[in-house]
Order: sequence, then structure tokens, then C-alpha cells
Amino acid sequence: MNPRMMFLIIGMFMALILSVGLAVIPASAASILIHMKTSLAEDDAQICAVPNVAWAAVKADHQVTILVDASAVTSVTKGFGWFRKMTGSETTALDRASLPERERQSLSEQMGVPLDQIPHTYGEYFDFLKNKLGVEIYGNQTMMLLYKIDPARVA
Repeated sequence: MNPRMMFLIIGMFMALILSVGLAVIPASAASILIHMKTSLAEDDAQICAVPNVAWAAVKADHQVTILVDASAVTSVTKGFGWFRKMTGSETTALDRASLPERERQSLSEQMGVPLDQIPHTYGEYFDFLKNKLGVEIYGNQTMMLLYKIDPARVA
């Protein structure tokens, strides 16, 4: 092969490699769906991990949506359960579930937020995610019907 032709082919190959390398498209923020499906009464480990995962994802510039599904709909319903209905309770299970102090301290350190701005209950935590961080939260209305929950009672 002619040295001039070899030089031309290598030059074109190098130009192609460089142009592809320079045309890298930066990654964009992902949309993340977190499926919250177990009630606080059944397994607190699952439902209590949801807000931590959501906050970390928001901090990493992702858009987060939480879908409250299955028995978890009972944890976001004001006055759910026969006893709560009798007493006229206007709180949810998440409102009544305290965020442990060591969890609050850990969140403060991990997220770089002063401790006094960290929520005290899981209900406050979900409000913080929704109202301050822009996390969208939806409930499965079919599950609400199955549990005989009036959507107006969902926090």
C-alpha cells in the first residue's frame, strides 16, 4: 500500500475517533419511581427507607415520584383503623412514627442540613420531601377502594 494512502486512512480513522470522543452527550437527570407498598404496621424497615432513598436521589439531581400502593395506603390515611375512627384521630401512622434521633443525626451529616431542619416524624419527612424538595407522591386509588379509604382522608 502506498505510504500516502496509509497516512490518509490513519488520519481519517483518527479524525473519526476524535470526533466521536468529543461528541459525548452528558447524562441527564433520571426520573425515579419508588414503589412504597408495605404498611408501617407490617414492616417498618421498608416504608422507613423510602424517604431516605428519595432524598438521596433528589440530592443527586433526579426527579423522584413515590407511588403509595398496596397496604402502604393505610399508613398515609388519617384515622385509619377501627380504633382511630372511634376516637376521631386526624393523624396518619406516619405522623405518629417518630424518626429516631440517631437517624436524624445521620441524615443531618449525610445531607449537609442542620439537625434542627431534619423532620421529627415520618409524616413530617414525607411533607418535607413533597413540599420542600418537589417529590411527587401518588396513591393507588384502587387499593384505597379495597381498604374502604376515602381519598379525602389521605394525607
